[in-house]
Amino acid sequence: MLKAYQQQNGALKSVIVEGETSIPKGTLWLDLFNPTPDERQKVDNSLAMEMPTRADMEEIEISSRLYQEDGGLFMTATVLTQMDTDLPISDAITFVLTAERLVTIRYIDPQPFRSYALRCERATVTASRADSVLMQLLDAIVDRMADILEKTGADVEAISHEIFEPGPALGYRSDKDFQNVLQNLGRKYDLTSKMRESLLTLSRILTFLSQAFEANANKDAKVHVRTISRDVASLQDHSSYLSGKLTFLLDATLGLINIEQNTVIKIMSVAAIVLLPPTLLASIWGMNFQYMPELGWPFGYPMALISMVVAGALPYLFFKRRGWL
Repeated sequence: MLKAYQQQNGALKSVIVEGETSIPKGTLWLDLFNPTPDERQKVDNSLAMEMPTRADMEEIEISSRLYQEDGGLFMTATVLTQMDTDLPISDAITFVLTAERLVTIRYIDPQPFRSYALRCERATVTASRADSVLMQLLDAIVDRMADILEKTGADVEAISHEIFEPGPALGYRSDKDFQNVLQNLGRKYDLTSKMRESLLTLSRILTFLSQAFEANANKDAKVHVRTISRDVASLQDHSSYLSGKLTFLLDATLGLINIEQNTVIKIMSVAAIVLLPPTLLASIWGMNFQYMPELGWPFGYPMALISMVVAGALPYLFFKRRGWL
């Protein structure tokens, strides 16, 4: 789908460009969402430059993601969508900035684009230059990532409380669902890693824009780039902090699992040792020899039971005294 946003009464209004319809004059922003070959060709002809293909957008070299060609700035960033779900998706979005227009090529529909398009429909977006539209889009993306990082931080605090919350007695609860905790930690770590990757690509775009705007007389764009750069840097620091905390919580959870397993193994080992002497006595008196004096003793059976109880109690008391139980 190809949408053209042009100024109308001081605000941006969208027009869907379909079929043989040409791109309206005065368009500031062309949004290519899952573009068809015909839509891509129409934009190429309108701007007299070739738009990158999806294969080009997936390249990871900086030279393939950030470059200047035919008077346009080509910038590709990794942007996340479905960030508030358990399955966040990241994909490349390309921004092509020319002197008169901004072109976005994308195959995902993240929340910032939907929100910005909705604001355009409500006539609450004012932009007179293509670079202003780009700055506002980047600002919306960064704001959305900041909100998700705040929510992720709160979720990590909740997981930390669940891991280290003491039980009714002194010590840790033995009924914790560590499998669920590990799954939650894994999902949050995956989200944080993808956000760090996205922030890194945004930081590179802003550095590239800052260098490209050096010769630009528009001071507002330069100031806006510096402001977003500071926001991205702060988000990178916060995401690094969350990543480190998630690593610590993962190590702590695995350590608690090992302690719990060792406790179970220790109890089973002590139980086996406690039951070993009574089993030995029962085995001895259970042998089918003809001459066993104990078999003819009237008090043999009670004494055998008492002997087995004492033989089991002595190791138990020994382990209890040593603090192994």
